[in-house]
Amino acid sequence: MTPDLASFKASPDRDPVADDTAAADDTAAGNPAVGERDEWGGVVAAVTAALGQGFTVVPDRTAPRGTERRTWFDTYDWRLFRAGLLLEYVPGRRGGELRLTSATQASAAQAGATQASATNASAARAGAAAANRNSSASEVLVQPVTGWQSSRPHHACDIPPGIVAIRVGKVIAPRALLPVATVIQSTAVSRLLNADAKTVARLVVERPALSAGRQSGRQRSRLAPRFTIQPVRGYPGQARRAARLLEGTEGVTKAEGTLLEDALAALGAAPADYSGKVDAPVTATMPASQAVAVILLRLLDTLEANTNGVLRDIDTEFLHDFRVAVRRSRTALKLFGDALAETETGTGPGTRARTAPRRATPRDIEWAAAEFKWLGDLTTPTRDLDVHLLGFEDMTARLRAAKPDDLEPFRNYLAERRAREFRALARGLRSPRFGDLTRRWRDILTPIGAGGGRGSGASIRSGEISAAALAADRTRRAFVKVARRGGAITPDSPHESLHNLRKRCKELRYALEFFAPLHDPAAYGKVVGDLKKLQGCLGDFQDSVVQVDEIRLLATSMQAAGEAPAVTLLAMGEIASGLAATQASARADFERRFVAFAGTDGRRRMSALLRGGARSGGSRSGGAG
Repeated sequence: MTPDLASFKASPDRDPVADDTAAADDTAAGNPAVGERDEWGGVVAAVTAALGQGFTVVPDRTAPRGTERRTWFDTYDWRLFRAGLLLEYVPGRRGGELRLTSATQASAAQAGATQASATNASAARAGAAAANRNSSASEVLVQPVTGWQSSRPHHACDIPPGIVAIRVGKVIAPRALLPVATVIQSTAVSRLLNADAKTVARLVVERPALSAGRQSGRQRSRLAPRFTIQPVRGYPGQARRAARLLEGTEGVTKAEGTLLEDALAALGAAPADYSGKVDAPVTATMPASQAVAVILLRLLDTLEANTNGVLRDIDTEFLHDFRVAVRRSRTALKLFGDALAETETGTGPGTRARTAPRRATPRDIEWAAAEFKWLGDLTTPTRDLDVHLLGFEDMTARLRAAKPDDLEPFRNYLAERRAREFRALARGLRSPRFGDLTRRWRDILTPIGAGGGRGSGASIRSGEISAAALAADRTRRAFVKVARRGGAITPDSPHESLHNLRKRCKELRYALEFFAPLHDPAAYGKVVGDLKKLQGCLGDFQDSVVQVDEIRLLATSMQAAGEAPAVTLLAMGEIASGLAATQASARADFERRFVAFAGTDGRRRMSALLRGGARSGGSRSGGAG
């Protein structure tokens, strides 16, 4: 069987500007319009010349000509790509198509798209339809759509019903699809003739370019052209021979990755270039002050990366990630702020202290803590309403006596309040106060994170503490607080005791996450896994308590405003009753979850985890306290 021969492309190391002089030789493989600057003409001409050593290369006049516009979509945090999927929209004369491809087979899909444009587009669509009927036999799904706008975000509910909508909706919700790159691609086909003037193979040349308006700086609009040899039935050996000639052409290399990756690279981006995780590059032997600054800078990056999405109100996860970065920053300041502001001691009585990397002052830490508290308070009302609205469908599904329609006035009331609260949030994020916070905080942290000019691999000086020692000490303290508070909780303890324990669990979780690179992955995974289960139980308990209280307050407000029909109030009462049952169930499950995390075995696991971190970094006399 003749394989679908590998695709090739112009080498990224080749300077496309130097190819301008050879553009006139590009006719046989389909050059751009006369007068258009052709950055890659030399490479295309070289390919044609190389194939000319074994074949006569002539344009295929029967192949369809024209251009195709392709726009790739993904969520801001690349949920489709991380799930191994690529989604693109291709407009047509009447509507367009959404194409969902397995990322592991994207190169094969690229070759398939090449063949479709070079042979019979209607047959390709028929094949795609057959694939949709049997998706287990193919990883390429195609769904026709009308009215799709390639320049704006789309939520799962915006995707017309169909096979792509079903597959994509499960992955992306509650995030919106965003356009990440648009390419306009022309395709030219040449026939490779043998000595008898018979067509024994075809050369397909794809000339992609970034869509106008998506380039910045000095980036070139044209991407490296791609070349594919298509075999002709009965001549597999000739196709392999052509592929060998193509592979040996100077300036040509095998095509690795997808066209999307090429487009993103030209835009200075890459798939999965955003993550809400901390993943700060800390090391065990890094000075503690530098490690804390690096962590806080990473959190500031996350906060700033989500600000525009929050202000545009693209989807609720921008605000969620923003708030998580704020909470983590507040926790880092609470647990490790003194290390960030730590000062070095002198070398002896009457001796001036050595010059040290710049440190934050205690006043800096107090200011930052107050500003991040302001941000937390600013974002809380909108996020609380988001949680209500996001869970609304699940909430109505719990109704037994009432009907879902009975709660529509409640949904409308929540949406109106959310709009008011969001306007207040947007004013705060556009205020000079927020701009001053991000600029000043970065100015304070940057020199500390750089190690005072010593670099990321800076060694610990006398009087300093290592990142590993700080992490072990402060994480141990956080765990002791959790163990003591949780162990004191009884069935008669007030709700506030579980709420306070939940906050201490968050602090411990963040402390573990900040310094995750310093821990053994298997031991870390077990400890964090048990902690997540405990947090889930406490979260269910606290969320139900808060939601019952909020429903009561909202019902009172709606009634005072004359916006609460009797059936709506009754339905809200039924929802509150269901939340009370969830609260009771979580309370009953608490002891089991707590013992699993902080019982004898849990304490042993935590101790082993922290001993490993401390051995990696060492500590000064007196520990981290």
